Amino acid sequence: MSGPMALEPGGAEGDMLSLRLAGHRAAASASAADRPEQDAVDRLAAELADRIGPAVHPYEVAALLESEGLTAEVIQERYGHRNLFSLASALYERVPRTFPEPVTPPDPWRPDHVRCALRGVLFALPGLAYLLTARLWHAARDTDVLVVAGLVSWAWGQALGHRAYLRMAAGRREAGLTLRAGAPLGAAVATAAGAPFADSGTAVAVATAQSVYLAAAGVLLVLGGERLLLAALAPVVAGSVVLPWWEPGTVLRVALPLLSVVGTVGAAGRALRATLAVTPAPGAVRPPLLPSLPYGLFGLAAGVLVLLEGLQHPYAVIVLTVSMGPAEWLLYRYRGMSVAALRATATPAAFLFRSTGVLALCLCAYLLPLLPAALLTDAEPIPLLLLAATLWTALLLQAFGAAWPPAGVCLAAAAGATATTLSHLPKGPGPLSLCCGAAALCLTACVLRLLGRPAPHS
Repeated sequence: MSGPMALEPGGAEGDMLSLRLAGHRAAASASAADRPEQDAVDRLAAELADRIGPAVHPYEVAALLESEGLTAEVIQERYGHRNLFSLASALYERVPRTFPEPVTPPDPWRPDHVRCALRGVLFALPGLAYLLTARLWHAARDTDVLVVAGLVSWAWGQALGHRAYLRMAAGRREAGLTLRAGAPLGAAVATAAGAPFADSGTAVAVATAQSVYLAAAGVLLVLGGERLLLAALAPVVAGSVVLPWWEPGTVLRVALPLLSVVGTVGAAGRALRATLAVTPAPGAVRPPLLPSLPYGLFGLAAGVLVLLEGLQHPYAVIVLTVSMGPAEWLLYRYRGMSVAALRATATPAAFLFRSTGVLALCLCAYLLPLLPAALLTDAEPIPLLLLAATLWTALLLQAFGAAWPPAGVCLAAAAGATATTLSHLPKGPGPLSLCCGAAALCLTACVLRLLGRPAPHS
C-alpha cells in the first residue's frame, strides 16, 4: 500500500541522496581496491601484446597464458580474476587485433656464386691444352677421333653424374662407389669408340688423355672438387699464357698437358678415397640404370648440336662453354624465384602468370649477354642464341626430374641438323637455327606446362 511521500527537507528525498552517495563511495572504494589488479592486467597485456594481437579468439590467449605458467592462485591474487578464461577475455579485449605478415624465410635455392662462376671457367680451360699440342698432331686429319671420343665422354659423363647424384641421396660413399666404377669404364669406352677413326698412334694417345681427363674431371665436379680441378689445370693455363711471347718447345708442349691430366686423376683419386672412407649408409639400394639413360642421350644430343655450331663458328663454342656457369646459376635463381612466386600467389592462374615472367626473366638474363659475345667472335647471333635457349630450357627440365622430354627434343633437333649438314642442301646457319628454334619452342612449352603448376615447387 502506497502513501504520500514527504517533501520536506530531511525527508525521504534526503534518504535517496544518501543512498546514491553511499553507492558512489562504495564503487569508488571498490575501484580503488581493484586498481592494483587492473594495473597488473595492463602490464601483462603490454608484455604479451605481440603474441595476443594475432589471436582470433580468447581461447588462444588462454593457451598462451597456460604456456606462460600462470596458475589459478596467481590469476586470482595478482590479477583479480576468478579463472584463466576470465583473464584471457580481459587481455583479448585490451589488445587490438594485429595480423603481421609472416617472416620471409631464407631462399632454399640460393646459389653459390663463386662455385657457379668457377664451373663455367673450368668447362672452358681444358681447351687450352689443344693450343699447346696442336703442333704435335694433325688437326685436320685426326679431329674425328677426338670428336667421337669427346661425344661419348660427354654422354657417359652426363649419365654417370646423374646416377652418382641419385646414389648420393643415400650417402656420399655410395656415390663414390658409383664414380669409382663408372669413371674408368667411361674413359675406356670413349677411347675405344674414337680409336677406329684415328690415323696414327699419336691421335689415339691424345684421345686417351682427353677421355681420362674428362672422366676424372667429372668425378671432381660431382664431389665438389672444383678448386682441386682448377689447381690441376694450372700447368696448361701457365703454358698457354706464355705462348704469344715464348715458344715452350716440344717437351713442354707434351709435359704440361700430361701434368694437368695426371694432376686431375690424382685429385679425383684423393677425393674418391675421402668419400669412400665415410661410413656406409644402412640399407642403401642401387637405383636402376634406366632413369640415367635420358641424361646420357641428352649429353650426346647437346654435344652434336654444339659441334655443328663449332663447325661454322669455333669461337662461339668457347662462348657457349663459359656461359654454362651463369646458366647453372640461373637454374638456381629460377627455382628460388618460383618458390617466392608460390608464396605470393593464391590461385593456379596467378602462379602460372608469375612463373611465365620468371622464365622470361631468366632466359633474357642468360641470352642477352651472349649477344655481344657472339658479335665479338664474329659468330652468327641467332643460331648461338637459339642453341643456348635450347640447352638452358633442357637443363631446367632436367633439374626438376623431367628427363625424357628434353632428351627426345634435343635428339630430334640434333638428328635434323646433322642430316641437313651431311646432305647436299645449302650449308649455313639456317638449318641449325631452324632445328634449335623449334626445339627451344617445344622445350619452353614443356616448361610452362610442367613447371607452371604449383606442385613441382612446393
